[in-house]
Amino acid sequence: ECFAAGVLFAKAEGILPAPEANHAVKGAIEEALRCKAEGKEEVILFNLCGHGNFDMAAYDKYNQGLIVDSEFNEQEVAMALSCIPKVPDQ
Repeated sequence: ECFAAGVLFAKAEGILPAPEANHAVKGAIEEALRCKAEGKEEVILFNLCGHGNFDMAAYDKYNQGLIVDSEFNEQEVAMALSCIPKVPDQ
């Protein structure tokens, strides 16, 4: 879904987002569709942090259908998060 959002954005804006930025692009598109469905007019702001010119191989794999969405195991995510050091509140 994120690569599809990046491709749609590139077709509309002429800028190929970096794959990491496609998550923000997808979120902005979802918000725009929500506003359209609700008949609302809202400002939607997101940060496009990089272009995808160095990621053409990833886009090529996406276009060939070689990239699939992965489901994350909640236990593995919780285990990984538990390893992050606690930073004291300032």
